[in-house]
Amino acid sequence: MNFVTFDASYVSKLRIGDASTEQHFITYFSELILLKLRPRLRNQELIEDLKQETFSRTLSLIRSEGGLRHAERLGPLVNSICNNVLMEQYRSSNRVEGLEDETAERLVETRPNALSMVIADDTRKLVRDILSGLNERDRSLLRAVFLEERDKDEICAELGVDRDYLRVLLHRAKASFRVMYSKQVDAKKSGWVFG
Repeated sequence: MNFVTFDASYVSKLRIGDASTEQHFITYFSELILLKLRPRLRNQELIEDLKQETFSRTLSLIRSEGGLRHAERLGPLVNSICNNVLMEQYRSSNRVEGLEDETAERLVETRPNALSMVIADDTRKLVRDILSGLNERDRSLLRAVFLEERDKDEICAELGVDRDYLRVLLHRAKASFRVMYSKQVDAKKSGWVFG
């Protein structure tokens, strides 16, 4: 499966009902939704109904006035909507209500689900690829501040700069990251297959 990074253009096409983008959206997320639903439900017809309900709600939300403001969050949005649809199904079939605590605990999935693991792995790989393309100073600074969450005063002392100049360096590093991110997204977009 080729993982896709979604951007505003993609979401805009979904919003206006572009047929090839919708087909790509449905094909792409169908596989991921099935990975989530198959272990939890045995009825194939019910799985298909919940998948269609997930798509219906997601597209309705995207097309609503507020819509989806952050295109890169499309994957987590689909995952959340699928979770809600699944929980509604459990409630409607009385699987959640009236269960004893011990039984309910066995039904709650404590491991990360397949869709969130796929999205997290894809995001980690993308961030690693982008960081490896940055110069050493920017890469080290972004790692220290955002990944390692080190104290900024400690970083300033290490670099021999004050907090104001650290902000400047951080701004430049984030700008470099954004440029590399855009290049990665453009490269992935050129690899999309619709139809």
